[in-house]
Amino acid sequence: MAIKTYNPTTPGRRGMTSQDMSQITGKKSVKALITIKKKHSGRNNMGRITTRHKGGGTRLFYRNVNFNLPAGTVGEVEAIEYDPNRSARIARIKDEQGQYYYILAEQGMKVGRKISSGDEVAISNGNRLPLKSIPVGSVLHAVELQPGKGAQLARSAGSSANLVARDEVYAQVKLPSGEVRMVSVDCTASIGVVGNEQHQNIKVGKAGRTRNKGIRPSVRGVVMNAADHPHGGGDGGRHGTAKDPRTPWGQKTLGYKTRSRKKSNKYIIRSRHAAKRK
Repeated sequence: MAIKTYNPTTPGRRGMTSQDMSQITGKKSVKALITIKKKHSGRNNMGRITTRHKGGGTRLFYRNVNFNLPAGTVGEVEAIEYDPNRSARIARIKDEQGQYYYILAEQGMKVGRKISSGDEVAISNGNRLPLKSIPVGSVLHAVELQPGKGAQLARSAGSSANLVARDEVYAQVKLPSGEVRMVSVDCTASIGVVGNEQHQNIKVGKAGRTRNKGIRPSVRGVVMNAADHPHGGGDGGRHGTAKDPRTPWGQKTLGYKTRSRKKSNKYIIRSRHAAKRK
């Protein structure tokens, strides 16, 4: 995928880049596979803000992507579509019974390609198999963590995981973060790399594009009053240098471990932090 550039006709256009939509072949989504995406603006069921800096944005329809393609499915790619809810492209496939599915579009996926799912299908890009049937060293995406739950790992644009080892019970998968994790060999994964790999190189260019995504501006704590933020206050000098970084509610944010779910730590062979130190 190439990056589309613009002539600097305005300050907002100077340096702005966007996605190249030339590979998009489907202009209209399947109505049965989309739902209206309601906006909650970062608020919970009590109306209280639980996630700051959210609100507004363009109205969206959610595409119901199938992350757990049933075994035995054999379908043909009918179209590559744009999904406003994720960085990756999605592919519309139609199986032999006439059923439609949305799946993540793998890098290089074209209209007319056959997609299969099952234990004995070919080791080909886009096909979905259990880890016990995939050769060691293969590049994967859309990896399950629990058998039958659906893909949870390596789903964003350009991301992939590697199958580095396997025994009779567990397979060792190296994730995009560098973490090496044990996953059950009964979990499924798709072969190949997620498409739209140039997504990370897009330059927003102007604030309005961020607002269209439903992201509101963020204000630094050091420019607030002392009553509004732990970093606030001061006499106009360099703010916050003598204070340890904290959230607006006083919790430490630098070097302070916030991971609460430790039940799955036993499956981590190599931490993503250890991978960064080397």
